[in-house]
Amino acid sequence: MTGIDNKGAKQLKGYVERIERLEEEKAGIAADIKAVYAELKAAGFTPKIVRAVIKLRKMDASDREEQAELLALYCGAIGFDYTPLGRAANGARTRGATPGKEDG
Repeated sequence: MTGIDNKGAKQLKGYVERIERLEEEKAGIAADIKAVYAELKAAGFTPKIVRAVIKLRKMDASDREEQAELLALYCGAIGFDYTPLGRAANGARTRGATPGKEDG
């Protein structure tokens, strides 16, 4: 293994220091995000659902549509309808059964 010359050592130190500064900024941003989630929770919103909304907003529209279709397909295959309209329809069909649950 060869040594690192003075120029290489300075360059390496510069990279390390930049990464350290970015890590500090990242920690600060993470704390800010945590504070916003605390605010929205205090305002009566559900952080878990807001995280899901943010995840969906990051997705391409076609990917969102594909995911929704697959979710509906898979849930339908196991007899679980996760949509409010589907649960209402399932409840009407089973006359008093717990919505989203199969009889039996």
